[in-house]
Amino acid sequence: MWVSETDRELLAEIEGGLPLVRDPYAEIGRRIGLSEADVIDRLRALVDRGVIKRFGLVVRHRELGYLANAMVVWDVPDDLVQTIGQRAGTYPFVTLCYRRPRRLPRWPYNLFCMIHGRDRITVREQIARLNAETGLDDYDHAVLFSRRRFKQCGAQYGIRTAPEAA
Repeated sequence: MWVSETDRELLAEIEGGLPLVRDPYAEIGRRIGLSEADVIDRLRALVDRGVIKRFGLVVRHRELGYLANAMVVWDVPDDLVQTIGQRAGTYPFVTLCYRRPRRLPRWPYNLFCMIHGRDRITVREQIARLNAETGLDDYDHAVLFSRRRFKQCGAQYGIRTAPEAA
C-alpha cells in the first residue's frame, strides 16, 4: 500500500509511541511541520485506509498494581465463538478477547481472553463469573498465568513511499 512522504514521516513519529505530553498530536505535528488537526486527520485517514490496523496503547499492568495476569483459553464450537466472544469482551476485567485458529491435536482452543487482576484469587473469581454468565462453563478451558513480562512495542511500518500529489 502506497503512502505519501508526509504520512511516512508521521508513521515514523508514532512507531515509538505518542509523546507523553498534554497535546501529543500537536507535538508530533510540530516535529514534522503539521498542525494538530492535520496529524489527527491523517491518522484517521490511515486507519480508514487500513494502513494502520490498530491504534491503541500498551499498558504496563504491573506498575499499576495488577500482578495476576491470565490468558484464559476456551474450546468453543465455531458457530458460537463470535457471539460468546463478543459477550465476554464486554466485561470490564477482560482487556483482550479474540479468536484464533486451533492447532490440533495439541491446542484445541479458539477463544482467548486476557484478564488482569491484583491477585490470582480475584482473577479466578472473575473467570468463574465470566464462565457462569456467558455459558463458557460448558466448554473446556485453561488458565495460563503470566510468570514474566515480555517487552511490548507498537507496530513497525515498512511502507513504500509514493510521490506527493501536486
